[in-house]
This record gives sequence, structure tokens and C-alpha cells, in this order.
Amino acid sequence: MNTKIKDLIKSLSINSISDERKELLKTMSEYIQEKITNKQEIRLNFICTHNSRRSHLSQVWAQAIAYYYNIDNVFCYSGGTEATAMFHMAAKTLVNQGFDITQISEDTNPVQSIKYARDKHPIIGFSKTFDDAFNPQSGFAAIMTCSSADKGCPFIAGAEKRIPMTFEDPKAFDNTPQQAEKYEERSIQIATELKYVFSLLKK
Repeated sequence: MNTKIKDLIKSLSINSISDERKELLKTMSEYIQEKITNKQEIRLNFICTHNSRRSHLSQVWAQAIAYYYNIDNVFCYSGGTEATAMFHMAAKTLVNQGFDITQISEDTNPVQSIKYARDKHPIIGFSKTFDDAFNPQSGFAAIMTCSSADKGCPFIAGAEKRIPMTFEDPKAFDNTPQQAEKYEERSIQIATELKYVFSLLKK
């Protein structure tokens, strides 16, 4: 694993998470634990409205933290209620936190190769709807990372479990002096909460 990412995960304090939030996060841990116990693949689809910020940050951190805790057969995806593009500041924030990102297409919705470890397959990042053919069609948990997507998606076909894990949108600070700070803050919050989720698991 890239040293910078490993050191950052190690430094995250799960004690900063409120007890109320921990109770919510345990639902995700229980879903993953059941899959581990039954020796099944763990498919997590992180869903937000535009699949441009929070859902990508969650997808990337979940995949990296699963690797950090040596949890095998974890496959993380992301999607939206509509497709736009992965926002450049979300990608820049991940680069600053140690991920290697290479843009592998040049259109308005570029495809990104996101690596957290030299010898692991890269995460493929691009904006898509949650039911896009790239994403799992059955046997997955739908992790709702924004409240508007949670409210706007009353039914997600193929999902075994629907788990609300909503975060404030850093988009509110776009084009302000606080933009970089707020994206960093949100990425760290997401990573910290996912560290808690995976720290509860028993192999």
C-alpha cells in the first residue's frame, strides 16, 4: 500500500465519531461481516445524486481501507441518480492524500485510474448512474452517501441492503477560499467512518 495512504489511515481517530453515528455505521459492518462469515463476495455501491464527489471519495476509501485491514473479496463501486463527471477537486484531494490517479480518457466524463497500492488493480473512477452496467446488478449493498439521493431513490433494484451513510456536500464551498480545506475535511471524515466500519470486522 502507498505509504502516505497507510500512514493516514493509521492516524485516523475513530474516537472522533459520535455514538449516534457509530450505531448507524454498525449496520454496514454487520452486512459485511455476514458476507465474510458466509465466504461471499462483498459488493458495495456508494450512491449520491451526481456521482461526482462524496460517492467517489467513499468508493475509493472503502476499497483502500478494506485492503488495509486485509479483508478480501471486497468490490467497491459508485453511482448517481444521474451521471455528470468526477469533480476535479475530489480527484485532487485524493492525490494529495496519497492516491495515484491517471486520467485515461479525455471526454467530458473522464475515466480515472486510481491506485492505492502498486500491485493491486486500480479503482476505475467515472460518473455513472447507480444502475449502470459497470456496477453490480444484484447481491450488493446500496450505501446512500447523500440525503437527496436517499430520498430520490425509493427503490434500488438488486440491492440486498440499503444503508444511509450521508455526508454534507463539499460542493457548497466550490470557488471559495475554503474549497481545498473543505474537500480535505470531508474526505477525512469519510475515511475515518469507513475505518470504523472495517475495524469492527472479524475474518
